[in-house]
Amino acid sequence: MAVGLLSACAPLPRPLPQDAEVSLPARWTRTAQEASRSQPPSAAIETGWWRQLGDTELDALVAQALAHNSDLGAAMARVEQARANFASAEAAAWPSLNASAGVQAGRNAGAAGMALTRSTQAGLQASWEPDLWQRITQQSQAAAQRLQASQADRDAVALAVTASTVRGYIDLRALQAQREIAVRTVQSRRQSLALAQEQRRVGYISQWQLTQAEAELEGVQQQVAQLDGAIQQQLSALGVLLGQPGLQLPPAGGGEGLQALQLLPVPDSLPSQLLERRADIASARHLLLAADHSLEAQRAAFLPQVQLSASAGSLLVNSLDYNPATLWSLGGSLLAPLFDAGRRQAQFDAATAQRDQAAWAYRHAVLSAFADVETALTGSVQLARQMDHALRRRDVLQRSLAHAHERYLAGYASYLEELDAQRNLFQAELAVVQLYQAQLSNRVALYQALGGGWSAQP
Repeated sequence: MAVGLLSACAPLPRPLPQDAEVSLPARWTRTAQEASRSQPPSAAIETGWWRQLGDTELDALVAQALAHNSDLGAAMARVEQARANFASAEAAAWPSLNASAGVQAGRNAGAAGMALTRSTQAGLQASWEPDLWQRITQQSQAAAQRLQASQADRDAVALAVTASTVRGYIDLRALQAQREIAVRTVQSRRQSLALAQEQRRVGYISQWQLTQAEAELEGVQQQVAQLDGAIQQQLSALGVLLGQPGLQLPPAGGGEGLQALQLLPVPDSLPSQLLERRADIASARHLLLAADHSLEAQRAAFLPQVQLSASAGSLLVNSLDYNPATLWSLGGSLLAPLFDAGRRQAQFDAATAQRDQAAWAYRHAVLSAFADVETALTGSVQLARQMDHALRRRDVLQRSLAHAHERYLAGYASYLEELDAQRNLFQAELAVVQLYQAQLSNRVALYQALGGGWSAQP
């Protein structure tokens, strides 16, 4: 009856905050068909999705990053820590057994004078707490959920490392492609400058027009130097991801490095599938379940605890007429909380607040994942439109430059008109490269937002 009264004193579990509940729309704002344009959408994301870009050098870099990245190594160590914590929590449900041994010597005064005695004692002690209120079980289940959360976190880090490596490689190839355009433009400007110098010598153009040509050449050479610096910075950033300082990747010949990369197809998926495909959402869900179990364990702390103990051993005294004595004990104890100045209630309130924090964190993870996909899908549509305009503009400017050059040679236009056409075409060619870089990176971001082919381990 007393135990029943104490059980009634345990606080009732509190419900989750209503505002922390989350639901997702049935469809995306942009469909996969809209985002992929003429390219057919894919049915699902493969785990080795980056191989679809069609670059074997990139495949090798991703493999190296997954093997040597520091962040991923730390995440794997956190998994081992969580595994050890789970093993420790499980062990609490089992009895503990300890061995003891001791030796004692002394000189005592007796009728026959001073006698030297020595005693030796050895024994075993066992103790066990029956899990009457599932407190230990709840703690073990909380540790199991935290272990699964750490595994999901490790997978999320692996996806982030993969995506960062792919984007870093795309950025590097884009910089190298821009440098190729700039170097080609420098060569063209040098030829134009040589022609302008000859025309200035015969008085066909003014000194001011000649200095404009020289300034244009210097401006493009400056951009080449800037791109060289940016390429080295990008190589250093990739080296950090790969765990390889001093990384060097020569540019692909003929500008094929960036253009050879295939645009990833847009996966056809539903918002509800995010809950099963995102490792960070899975981690947040496991942490919420862990907080639930911890809250139940804290609630069980209000109830009595039973402790069973047993011991056995022997005592030997070095007297000749004394036989070893066998010692044993068996008992149990009941510890019931009566007064602790509100300590248990405060701990229960703290556990409730931690559970609520985990619920809000789960809601944030789901909403952020939905926003990531929506942003990437919308970006895919907008970038495709921009690319259409950029390609048409580049083609128009190529024809414009050819026309300006013909007019200049025929004496119908000034040299500044050709310089202006060269400048516009140069910027248009750079814009096409930058937009394709953005399209490639956008698809990588979309694949990362959709989970990168992740699935929970059984």
